[in-house]
Amino acid sequence: MHEIRFILNGVERRARVGVETSTLQMLRDEVGLTGTKLGCGEGECGACTILVDGRSVAACLQFALDCDGRTLTTIEGLAGDARARSLAASFVTHGAVQCGFCTPGMMVQATQLLAANPHPDATAAKRAIEGNLCRCTGYQKIVEAIVAAGESLDREAQK
Repeated sequence: MHEIRFILNGVERRARVGVETSTLQMLRDEVGLTGTKLGCGEGECGACTILVDGRSVAACLQFALDCDGRTLTTIEGLAGDARARSLAASFVTHGAVQCGFCTPGMMVQATQLLAANPHPDATAAKRAIEGNLCRCTGYQKIVEAIVAAGESLDREAQK
């Protein structure tokens, strides 16, 4: 077991992890944050998407040891983010949430998109979530929700 230190959702943390422990296992089993989901376990579905130093990462593929000295943001860490709040409201309004399993990964990716591109069009939204699988919505509602969230943030900024 190795002790690592990292910043998780704005809070300095420590964890004791084995060399084989994934970041996803650490988050769920050691830290107790269950918003990040285990989907395929192979980095193909996007359910375990988190941000590491501001870049999206499949937490199921990254070793927890690689988090030492890094900054991690999970879906729980987005609670205070205006972009994430706008996205959450837009996902509900547009019916972009059905079973909800893919939603945390979609929200992390979409929040990152809005941070980089506050006015995404449908093409940019599709590109941002292309690594995230959803078996319920057919993606159109999710894309519409992301575009609408950008427009909503723009209206709020103009007030």
